[in-house]
Amino acid sequence: MGEHETGRLIYLVLLGGALLTYMLVSNRAQMGSMLRGTVLWALIFIGVIAAVGLWEDLRQTVAPSRAVSFGQGSVTLPRDPSGHFFLTLEVQGTPVRFVVDTGATHMVLSRRDALRVGIDPDALVYTGRAQTANGTVRTARVSLAEVALGDFVDTDVTAWVNEGELELSLLGMSYLSRFERIEIERGRLVLTR
Repeated sequence: MGEHETGRLIYLVLLGGALLTYMLVSNRAQMGSMLRGTVLWALIFIGVIAAVGLWEDLRQTVAPSRAVSFGQGSVTLPRDPSGHFFLTLEVQGTPVRFVVDTGATHMVLSRRDALRVGIDPDALVYTGRAQTANGTVRTARVSLAEVALGDFVDTDVTAWVNEGELELSLLGMSYLSRFERIEIERGRLVLTR
């Protein structure tokens, strides 16, 4: 907790203590009704403090900003309430939703997404291996004719198809490194070329 937050907390405690003392002194004769009133105001006070402290989380839950925006040479995407970043790229003309994974070395297509973009996973030769949270899986290297993210269009992009069960395709560093800068700032991921 920083000095600023500590000072605010001390101020609030002193203010609450002063109000409580005033109520006790001024309402000695009506202690029962005063106690109910004090508890009610204390609950309101705690509720307001909780709402202020959690405002950013509440705002993201109630009205999340999920729109990906494109600027001059950059793409900005908000963090999903799950804590991840998601991007939809046009892979060989087909929209494919990826989870952005800076811990993944490669761009990896799930079997389902490979089928959607015109790749038959059963016809591939799985010579690669990848370590996942679920253990080792076999992978097959493929070349994607075109991958587009807004105005950013790349051709002959190397990707891997995962032989195992992969819920979402992964957008790893082999694709992300095409950008000059990758920044995470205030719940947003900014990719700049």
